[in-house]
Amino acid sequence: MSLLAAPMMKIVRFCLLAFFLVFTLFPIYWMFLTSIKPAEDAVKLPLEYWTSHPTFDNYVSVVTDSAFLTFFKNSFIVAIISGTITLFLSLLAGFSLSRFKFRGRQMTLMLFLITQMFPVVVMIIPLFIVFSKLDMLNTLYALILCYSIINIPFCTIMIKGFFDRTPEALEEAALIDGCSQFGALFRILVPVMLPGVVATFAFAFISSWNEFFLSLMFISTETMKTIPAGIGIFVSQFEVNWSLLSAGTIIAILPSILLFILIQKYLISGLTAGAVK
Repeated sequence: MSLLAAPMMKIVRFCLLAFFLVFTLFPIYWMFLTSIKPAEDAVKLPLEYWTSHPTFDNYVSVVTDSAFLTFFKNSFIVAIISGTITLFLSLLAGFSLSRFKFRGRQMTLMLFLITQMFPVVVMIIPLFIVFSKLDMLNTLYALILCYSIINIPFCTIMIKGFFDRTPEALEEAALIDGCSQFGALFRILVPVMLPGVVATFAFAFISSWNEFFLSLMFISTETMKTIPAGIGIFVSQFEVNWSLLSAGTIIAILPSILLFILIQKYLISGLTAGAVK
């Protein structure tokens, strides 16, 4: 009985994984399929699960006939700057919370966790008033500031976990050799826990890249919009150009996919592998 149970479990496990793989990838496939269909075929019934007339004209039209490249540039600037700011401040905060014992340390961690319980929408009115008074509406500075503030608490908790798993002996050895506290942090600890640093930056970057609501609320000038809000130009009052919308969405998700491809070796590598050899 047990000899038959093991192969059956493998078959069941394989079927479940295959189902979830198809379930996950099918929306992406359907979006890509729509993006290479002519506009009239995208809404044709009955549904076609492949097109006999594939075309990449929709991608050309998205790039050349709209402000999509401007949206892409704005998103890239906001995501890179806010991700860098978030990573730098989270490194300092996570290092302090991990290595130093001070009054209010646990309360600070608790407050960081509590901030994750509130949706962004509850901050819209006060943030709008503040940015209006500071004349920061319709600027990328407002989005950079918002995204950094929103991501720092979670990224601090995230990076603190990596610091907690990094041996303090590495830092102590650096201090004995004459390194300052900052030198030990950035010259010794950061390279050792590079997977954690990369994972934290990736989270902050993708979170800023995909954010829609704040961009929609604070940016009304078309030249300042980011991709999530700007891609709405393909939705008019009376119709939705599904082919152009799908093509723009495919282009919009490419940076996230490429980022994961580039950093996957860091995400799967050991945290202190080679550091204690």
